[in-house]
Amino acid sequence: MPLIKPLSPETNPEVKKLAEFFSETLGFCPNSVLTMQIRPDIAKAFINLNMSVMENKGHVSSALKRMIAWVSSNASGCRYCQAHAIRAAERYGAEQDQLDNIWDYKTHDSFSDAERAALDFSIAASIIPNAVDKNIKKKLYQYWDEGDIVEMLGVISLFGYLNRWNDSMGTSLEDGATESGEKYLGKVGWNKGKHI
Repeated sequence: MPLIKPLSPETNPEVKKLAEFFSETLGFCPNSVLTMQIRPDIAKAFINLNMSVMENKGHVSSALKRMIAWVSSNASGCRYCQAHAIRAAERYGAEQDQLDNIWDYKTHDSFSDAERAALDFSIAASIIPNAVDKNIKKKLYQYWDEGDIVEMLGVISLFGYLNRWNDSMGTSLEDGATESGEKYLGKVGWNKGKHI
């Protein structure tokens, strides 16, 4: 049971219009946004930030951004965001081998060294205390430029907000996200947890 029940998607026309963005990324408007719209300015600011962070300006692909989000959410323990991130990675063209083996990105041959560096950065920047150090920096700069690193940290920071929001709120997981979570993450023990 969520801490606060989401409002209807019809509650605020401005939020509804902005939330069309999520029809592309997830196929539905997330319950987290429907809860945020209790204070419409929070919902609008979040959606605009999300669109800006997920826009591609450099070499970080849409699929990799969503895998970064998954790794960040996994490090934080938010099952709601894990399911959303893996669903979005699937919808944005992540390779099937990567989706099937995201848990083993450090060793699985479907991930490049550049992707491993980005995903290692995601873990290091997501845990508390923060573990970004000289080695992480060195690996990042082997493959990515400063703009790419800013985009990656934008995703990690956005999901830091979402992980805190959805885990504290106990946001109910939508059917589509549940389906993707079970398909790609269930084989290693993922479940909805409190997000029922």
